[in-house]
Amino acid sequence: MPRSAMLVLAAAIANLLSPQIQGQNPSNRPRFDAFEVATIKPATAELRTGRFIRMQSAQTFQVKNHTVNELIAAAHDLTLRAISGGPRWTESDRYDITARTPGETRPTYDEQMTMLRDLLHDRFGLTFHRERKVFSIYEITLEKSGPRLEPSPLQPDDPSNVTSMVFPASSGGIDHIVMPGRNASMAQFASVLQRAILDRPVVDRTGLTGRYNFELEWTPDENQFGGQLPAGRPDLPKPGLFEAVQKQLGLKITATRGPIDTLVIDRIERPSNN
Repeated sequence: MPRSAMLVLAAAIANLLSPQIQGQNPSNRPRFDAFEVATIKPATAELRTGRFIRMQSAQTFQVKNHTVNELIAAAHDLTLRAISGGPRWTESDRYDITARTPGETRPTYDEQMTMLRDLLHDRFGLTFHRERKVFSIYEITLEKSGPRLEPSPLQPDDPSNVTSMVFPASSGGIDHIVMPGRNASMAQFASVLQRAILDRPVVDRTGLTGRYNFELEWTPDENQFGGQLPAGRPDLPKPGLFEAVQKQLGLKITATRGPIDTLVIDRIERPSNN
């Protein structure tokens, strides 16, 4: 992957991995129920040139090269495997979206997804229902020695942040990923793993109810980030993700099967070009 494309992807991943960002006093924030205006067009770029969901500026939300199922997965915090019922074009047709957000304040990731859910309903006519199904999942549990997490000194309703930084290797490819968490809950951590990094639903079974500060470093493999990032070299010093979670956070990620809420598409239509 060219370095420029990798940097664009890294910026997009940083947006994807941030469920909340530092913001203004909630009483001064606009209501982010819907985009003020949105342009939706069929994507013209090749997949290899990059795909992202990001804030291009404080008031401009941008999607590049995404299928409708990928948009639904992002908007509803799901993996693609948990979406069913749509016509084949929801998995193949790709779209570019540029939208204006209300006011002058940059919306948090959660607020962006609220507006994306409204856009899917309003412009794609999406209606759906939920079904409980048994899937291959990952469970997060505690290591026998207990968690290695620093309790956050902030209040639960203070801003929280789970982001990531991609460090390219000098010889090309990826050296490692750094994911700092600040005032983050285990539910947020599981959500980040599920929607951006791993290929199946992630369920928090740690029993931890607090908020924590942590810093996770690992070398990614080709199965993470939807295959969009090149795998790190095996001779690099950072461990893989599962080992890093165990040694650095005192948590364990285990592959198993279990019930999760899925989304079944009842109705959807292609948007008109604009």
